[in-house]
Amino acid sequence: MAAAAQETIEGTAEPAESAGLPQMNVETFPSQIFWLVVTFGLLFVVLSKMTLPRIAASLADRKQRIEGDLGAAEAARQGAADAQTAYKTALAQARGRANNLADENRKRVTGEIDKLKATADAQAQSAMATAEQRIAAERTKAKTHIRSSAAEAAADIVERLIGAKITSDEAVKAVDAAETKRG
Repeated sequence: MAAAAQETIEGTAEPAESAGLPQMNVETFPSQIFWLVVTFGLLFVVLSKMTLPRIAASLADRKQRIEGDLGAAEAARQGAADAQTAYKTALAQARGRANNLADENRKRVTGEIDKLKATADAQAQSAMATAEQRIAAERTKAKTHIRSSAAEAAADIVERLIGAKITSDEAVKAVDAAETKRG
């Protein structure tokens, strides 16, 4: 059997030669190099004319979108900063108005209190003046009654002590004389 196999191997020279890798066959190198150059050339042309422009356009579009998004984000950030500044300004103005209103109210209330105080003081002064007038009138009345009572008492005392009867005019003159000596 080994001999038959040997014959088959030796009898057929072509199968033995073609048993190696075809790309390593030196006789086919020029044709392989030609097709390699043609294939890579076509691949280069297809890539440079169709695929690479699409990739470049896609990258440019993506870059534009990113830059647009960054611009929109920056505009939104600036808008937020402007809104915050406007809010702070409006808040400061509102505080100023509130302080002004509080000052106005304080002044108005103070003015009303001063008016009420002045009115109360005037009423108190008026009441005091009225009371002083009544007191003065009562004093005058009391003095008159005291003079007349003192004159009557003096007349009674003189009558009891010395038994002489004096007139009320004489008694009044005597009381007036005693009062001027004392005062």
